[in-house]
Amino acid sequence: MKWSDAKEIILKNDKVRSELLLNEAEYRIIEEIIIARREKNMTQKELATLVGTKQSNISRLESGNYNPSLEFLKKIASAMDKRLEVRLL
Repeated sequence: MKWSDAKEIILKNDKVRSELLLNEAEYRIIEEIIIARREKNMTQKELATLVGTKQSNISRLESGNYNPSLEFLKKIASAMDKRLEVRLL
């Protein structure tokens, strides 16, 4: 089965769809961090060194198992020459 087919089936479940929508902001920021890090050809360890944390913290962040503070996200952005933008839509 292709992922696109599985995704379509999964998203038909109202409970799953609701959970995904509730966590959309977290998924987006994680995705943006991974994309920015890869664009810089930077490893998790290199990013961690620039931020002043451990590689395992970056790994947990990217896997969604870490709830970062706004200050930590600002450090992540700065380390990759980005700026953090928070908006309410």
